[in-house]
Amino acid sequence: MLFQSVKMAWKSIASNKMRSFLTMLGIIIGVISLVVLVSLVSGATTSVTDEINSLGSNLLTVSISDNKGKPMKLEDVNALMDENEIALTAPGATLNLTGKYGGESDSVMVTGTTAAYSEIQGLALKYGRFLKSTDVDNVNYVAVVNETLAEDLVGYTSCVGEKIHLNGMTFTIIGVLDEENSSSLTSLAGDQMMAYIPYTTAIRASNNVGTEVTSFYAAAADENSMEAAEAALKALMMARFNEDEDAFTITNRSEIMDALSSVTGTLSLLLGGIAAISLLVGGIGIMNIMLVSVTERTREIGIRKAIGAGRGTIMLQFLVEALTISLIGCVIGILFSWIILFIVNVAGGVSFGLNGTVVMVSIIFSLAIGMIFGMYPANKAAAMLPIDALRFEG
Repeated sequence: MLFQSVKMAWKSIASNKMRSFLTMLGIIIGVISLVVLVSLVSGATTSVTDEINSLGSNLLTVSISDNKGKPMKLEDVNALMDENEIALTAPGATLNLTGKYGGESDSVMVTGTTAAYSEIQGLALKYGRFLKSTDVDNVNYVAVVNETLAEDLVGYTSCVGEKIHLNGMTFTIIGVLDEENSSSLTSLAGDQMMAYIPYTTAIRASNNVGTEVTSFYAAAADENSMEAAEAALKALMMARFNEDEDAFTITNRSEIMDALSSVTGTLSLLLGGIAAISLLVGGIGIMNIMLVSVTERTREIGIRKAIGAGRGTIMLQFLVEALTISLIGCVIGILFSWIILFIVNVAGGVSFGLNGTVVMVSIIFSLAIGMIFGMYPANKAAAMLPIDALRFEG
C-alpha cells in the first residue's frame, strides 16, 4: 500500500512539474538558509577555535586596574617564575608609534616585552632572532617586526640589520616573524604593522609607558597544571593588592573558549530560527497546493472509495504526496547549499563544509513540515463521502 501511494504521489508531482517546483521553492529556500547560515557559523567558529588553540591552552593574561600603592615592576613579573606552577612570564606594553624608513612612514603597533614573550605567544621567526634578556637589561634599541612591516615599510622581508625610526628613535631590526607559522596573534592583526621591542626600551620610547607593569602574560608549567597556575597567580595577586579581587583580572583560554561557544551557540540558534520561519512558509505553500490537488481529484477520490478504498488509504495517499514534495525540496535545498558553500570556499580561500548535524535537522524538520501541513488536506480528502465526491463537477 505504501509503495503504491509513493508511486501515485510521484506521478501526481511529475504531471505538474512547474507547480510542484514552485510548491517546493519555500522548502528549498528554507533549507538553503538553515544549512548555509549555520554551516558558515559553525565553520567560522571552528576556524577561530583552532586559531585560539594554536596559542596554547596554558596561557594566562593578567590586567591590573588598581595597584593599591604597590605597583608591579619588571622584576616583580620575572619573580613570578619562581613559582612551580608558572613556567614563564612576560609584560606586554602596547603603544602606537610612527614608523619611518627612507621616505615611507606609517603607524606601527609596538609591544614592549621580554624574551619569554615569544615562547608564551607561540611566535615563529622567519629571519634573525627574537629579543634576549641582554636586550632588556641593556635597554637596546632593537626590534623584531612582522612580515607586513618588513614588506610594506622596508620593502623586503629579509631586512635583518636594517634601521627603522619609531617616533624619531632609531631601532635595528634583529628579526622578522614568520606569520604563517606563528600563533593567531599575528594573523588577527591583519595588515597592521607590528614591532616588538625590549620592555625597558619601550619605557624610554614613550611617555605613556612608565616603569609600572599594568598587564602581563604567564604560561603554566603544562596544560594539566592550568588551574593550579591560575590559583597560584590569583593568590599572589590577592596578597599583593590587599585581597581586592577588583584590583586585577586574570583571563585564561578556557574562559575565552566558553564565551566564544556561548556567543556562537546563540548566533546559530538565532539564524536557525530565522531559517525555520522560511520552512514554515514553505509548509503553508504545501498545504495550499495539496488543498488544490484534493479539489482537482475529488472524482478520483470518489471512484476509489466506491470500489473499496478505506479512509486510511486515501489519507495515506495524500500525506505521502505532501511528504514527497517536502523531502524532494529538502534534497534540492541541501544540494544547492553544498554548491553555495563550495563557491564560498573557492572564492574566499576558506574552508566551510556542510554541517552534518544541521543537514539531519533540516531533513527531519522538512519531513515534519510535510507531515503537519499535509495532514489537513489528507484528512479532508479521506473524509469525503463517495456519493458527494462522484457528483462533484469541478
